[in-house]
Amino acid sequence: MIGPDHFELDGAPHRVVAGALHYFRVHPDQWADRIHKARLMGLNTIETYVAWNAHSPRRGDFDTSGGLDLGRFLDLVAAEGMHAIVRPGPYICAEWDGGGLPGWLFDDPAVGVRRSEPLYLAAVDEFLARVYEIVVPRQIDHGGPVVLVQIENEYGAYGDDAGYLRHLVDLTRASGVVVPLTTVDQPTDEMLAAGTLPELHTTGSFGSRAEERLATLRRHQPTGPLMCSEFWDGWFDQWGEHHHTTPVEEAARELDALLAAGASLNVYMFHGGTNFGFSNGANHKGTYQSHVTSYDYDAPLDEAGWPTDKFFAFREVIGRHLPVPDEVPARRTPSPVLSTTFDRAVRLGDVVGDGAGGDGVGAAGWRGTPGVPTMDALGTYRGFALHRVELPAGDRTRVLSFAGVRDRAVVSVDGLRVGVLQRDQHERAISVPPGRVLEVLVEDQGRVNYGVRIGEAKGLVGPALLDGVELTGWRSTPLDLDAVVATLSGDATATADPARASSAPTTFDGPVFAHATVTLDEPADLFLDTRSWGKGVAFVNGFSLGRYWTRGPQHTLYVPGEQLRAGDNDLVVFETGAAAAPVVSFVADPDLGHTEQ
Repeated sequence: MIGPDHFELDGAPHRVVAGALHYFRVHPDQWADRIHKARLMGLNTIETYVAWNAHSPRRGDFDTSGGLDLGRFLDLVAAEGMHAIVRPGPYICAEWDGGGLPGWLFDDPAVGVRRSEPLYLAAVDEFLARVYEIVVPRQIDHGGPVVLVQIENEYGAYGDDAGYLRHLVDLTRASGVVVPLTTVDQPTDEMLAAGTLPELHTTGSFGSRAEERLATLRRHQPTGPLMCSEFWDGWFDQWGEHHHTTPVEEAARELDALLAAGASLNVYMFHGGTNFGFSNGANHKGTYQSHVTSYDYDAPLDEAGWPTDKFFAFREVIGRHLPVPDEVPARRTPSPVLSTTFDRAVRLGDVVGDGAGGDGVGAAGWRGTPGVPTMDALGTYRGFALHRVELPAGDRTRVLSFAGVRDRAVVSVDGLRVGVLQRDQHERAISVPPGRVLEVLVEDQGRVNYGVRIGEAKGLVGPALLDGVELTGWRSTPLDLDAVVATLSGDATATADPARASSAPTTFDGPVFAHATVTLDEPADLFLDTRSWGKGVAFVNGFSLGRYWTRGPQHTLYVPGEQLRAGDNDLVVFETGAAAAPVVSFVADPDLGHTEQ
């Protein structure tokens, strides 16, 4: 409960010393290990967001299988003797696709975003009701680990709709949540005033100037415990930038200042994990910037779950103020180094069909429309879509343009690549030669997770114009990458046209799928080297490791050992660019890119 100066547990003052660990960014077979290491650093609480779009890719769904089993995750926290903080949003930011808000939520243009709008609130109510079915019986008052639940997330940076916050509070309490409810905002007067309600406990998010920020919090909340519920100990990365790090000594000094002030805190992140699949988000502050696959965050536990120098520095700081277990975790040792070759490949065009005589295995359903549709209009909210249209007769080069490209479009004519349109380069037009069929492969590179562009549609935004005249008569399909991966894995004869499946490809001229067999004596964490490839997605044994891009900064993909097996393993790469000499290599250490130094 909230006391006059402290959190209180069993009638005694209690300090929350938490670490952020998002279950949906970590392989479920690794949860217990990461939670245990959090306790060894001296933490007593695990904090997690709940990603709405991960649980509910379609309205009415609420998936809690495998890596989405929130109940099992909270039970593992309890088994370690730790408490839990749950932050269900519905908006979470977190550098996660769309800030956690599902794409289908915005199919109706009348829906509101993070405000008191009936369509939005009805969907939110459905989601939170399912979350609280899991959380309520696991509250500390019921013998479980959950001690705090957060309302919304950094709302003062977005809006000031007190009625919306009130709705979330009333729903939360009516669902049976009895633990204290919190909010979080950056400690500025404007954000703190807009982002909370009088009955909610206000906390701050910051990574420096602890005494100053705590003083601002105290001005807005004269009593109760001071808490930094997002102590930023690192930062996230974006494609085309450098890898962000925070000096260990600087982060440890700020942590010590918080603890010396008597504050409670949550280290964001304790362990970042990975944006597997297409789960990364993006920023847009004048220029679209997509987040990389790794969510290492320069956290105390690295992306592969091993303690870093920051872990041991934080452990030493916490030990000055609170008891720390005697057990010390081992440091990371180099991963196995091995290499192999691609043994077969098949071009995208050979697995999707022609859009007229039936679907290929890689097409999720061809659809004809007069104008070019967005991905959302096709009923898909992540990944890739393929569009084809017949070009009008002509023997000269013409200019193709779109109203918008979200976020990368590979343009081809009669099967030959013409070029690429990049949203982050503000490109919307390209010259195309004469030909019969225009094809555009468009990639969603992550939905914006912060600011006014939340909820925007993905894909190509029409009209599509050729020398100023609209192109009509499109055939479009989302890509079913899982189906192609399953087809290629272990059975070359199962491709849509086995005669076109080449063996031992020596170059990548995408879009192309390529398969390799990786043979292991025993499973182990691996780091897949992507430096010789272009841009695409990699899968191991049907599990999507996430995106790679020669642009960097990230040049390796983390492969959880729990996803591997002794013997043969299937690696499938969907390459949308080109590479002169693609090789399959696994290296000893991760390469997350250059830093500013």
